[in-house]
Amino acid sequence: MPKSLSNAAIEAYRRDGYYFPVPALSPAEVGHFRSCLEAHEAKTGEPLQGNFRHKAHLLFTWVDELVHHPKIVDAAEDILGPNLLCWTTNFFIKEANSPGYVSWHQDAFYWGLSKDDVVTAWVALSPANLQSGCMKFVPGSQTQDHLQHVDTFHKDNLLSRGQEIAVKVDNEKTVDCVLNTGEMSLHHVKLVHGSEPNRSNDRRIGLAIRYISTDVRQLKVRDSATLVRGIDRDQNFDHEPRPKKDMDERALAAHADAVGRQVKALYSGTEKQEFRA
Repeated sequence: MPKSLSNAAIEAYRRDGYYFPVPALSPAEVGHFRSCLEAHEAKTGEPLQGNFRHKAHLLFTWVDELVHHPKIVDAAEDILGPNLLCWTTNFFIKEANSPGYVSWHQDAFYWGLSKDDVVTAWVALSPANLQSGCMKFVPGSQTQDHLQHVDTFHKDNLLSRGQEIAVKVDNEKTVDCVLNTGEMSLHHVKLVHGSEPNRSNDRRIGLAIRYISTDVRQLKVRDSATLVRGIDRDQNFDHEPRPKKDMDERALAAHADAVGRQVKALYSGTEKQEFRA
């Protein structure tokens, strides 16, 4: 029996490549997590930048708490099964009235993972709507093979390589993934999706948590991941330590190691050696 999602929701995910909205966080939890993020930003004097937006669950205890949150992990288990790794986390933060956008793409294209048993739980820590630049999905596109992508490295593109599919998208056939604060969406690793700039007066803050089943392998490098549920009999990834304190020496070292491996995989074939801001 599913732990969180209905059978109809699971069927819709498998058919369409996505499902939303899924209740994830209470208002009090959202307030806590957003205040933790913005307290760190106030301390550093700038929005979360560069490498710190990626694999943030290795740096911050509160992001680690999110990737282990029962409501989030239960939904991932309903899709992927009981043995789960968190392969990575990515903050997608669009400042108020900013030009940042995400081009049409498939997550899987540069990841180097052996199987498509990957689901992204995209958690809204602020409203994600048409004005703030919510995600848009192309229903059923996860059934296609990996599409050819072109690297743009555009300065306003929030993706690692500014990658976009070399196929025209019919906007009349897309779906707007509107989420209230505290809700999340689930989408398949091959689903074509993107988002427009934030034209609202509030930040659009989303945390993408990438869950994989333990039998998935990384084909490009010896990678690392965090076991969040079940048993890892496959041992295809080195297990990452959970942070005991935000940004302490141990957490920084674990993060640097994990990000270094991921950069090698994601930027394979380029000269890039770190994530873009």
